Amino acid sequence: MLKRKGVATATGHNHPAQTSHPALRATRRRHVTRRQRAVAKRRTMKRMLIAICVAALCAAALSACAGDGAGRPAAVNVAAIKGPSSIGMVKLMDEADSGAIDTNDFSFEIVASADEIVPRIVQGKIDIAAVPANLSSVLYNNTQGAVQVIAVSTLGMMYIVENGETISSIGDLRGRTVYSAFKGKSPEYDLNYILGANGIDPERDLSIEWKSEHTESVAALASHDSAIAVLPQPFVTSAQMSNENIRIALDLNKEWERLQEKSDDPSALVTGVVVVRTEFAEQNPGAVSDFLSRYAVSVDFANSSVDETAALVGKYEIFPEAVARRAIPYCNITFITGQEMVQKLSGYLRVLFEQNPQSVGGALPSEEFYYIR
Repeated sequence: MLKRKGVATATGHNHPAQTSHPALRATRRRHVTRRQRAVAKRRTMKRMLIAICVAALCAAALSACAGDGAGRPAAVNVAAIKGPSSIGMVKLMDEADSGAIDTNDFSFEIVASADEIVPRIVQGKIDIAAVPANLSSVLYNNTQGAVQVIAVSTLGMMYIVENGETISSIGDLRGRTVYSAFKGKSPEYDLNYILGANGIDPERDLSIEWKSEHTESVAALASHDSAIAVLPQPFVTSAQMSNENIRIALDLNKEWERLQEKSDDPSALVTGVVVVRTEFAEQNPGAVSDFLSRYAVSVDFANSSVDETAALVGKYEIFPEAVARRAIPYCNITFITGQEMVQKLSGYLRVLFEQNPQSVGGALPSEEFYYIR
């Protein structure tokens, strides 16, 4: 095709002569303006979609920590017994008291004994509680499954202590007198299991003088040369602070672990657990998950920041700060959930059940007893 000025070529491109007319220029401006508006509209829609997605993700994250399925924060009433089982919670307690938690409304209280917790759990006034391991099973059986265990909070904190230097193995207890407290309860069954597994008959091979309180065993240590006692923390530390000659001879937690080394289904000497009301967990799964996540951090803080934790223990009057500072490393504060919790706790409850079924409420709890998030 012959090229002429102002005429389309074979390539189809327009030359200046074709767009020089005012009407054509106006048409071109209208096309450009429409294209610009379309591009701007698409950009605006894209920004809106991104904003909507971000908002949805934020809402999902918040609802995951909120109390119920509708994403509403829950009021969570938590209780713990005055003692080592409270230590793992003190950081979380302090955060709740200071208003640092905005996902759920956690309120904590420290009670003197388990007797104060049991009726209030049954009445629905306490939602989550730290209790002795065997009591969790008793509660489950006596309430037809109204509670579930959600975590192991403490492992064995019982020790053989003596005023002297004569005990270096379980076998050395043969023929000796040992002071211990709470006959007919977990401390007796724990000791009997360890003695029996080491070939010692607790009825014939040694003499156990049972006391009603651990403080009585501490007094016996102080008043008798070469006395031996079974004591938990922080009573061990208190005894040592009053008498420098008292020493830890054996760690019953380690003795238990040694007995389990060759077991295909090893248990643990579980001292304390955390339970939740089953109804509360069903209605507020987000709150339970939130509690567990924060509790895990609090336990880690207790074990890694002993001085700061001891100060909080003193602040909440669980026991004196000076005692806490020395005792915390020996309290075996832990956070165990899931299948590991099931294995360790179920094996421990089985040991108690074999000695006295009533120590766990007459029967070993079913699988529904164990809360797995």
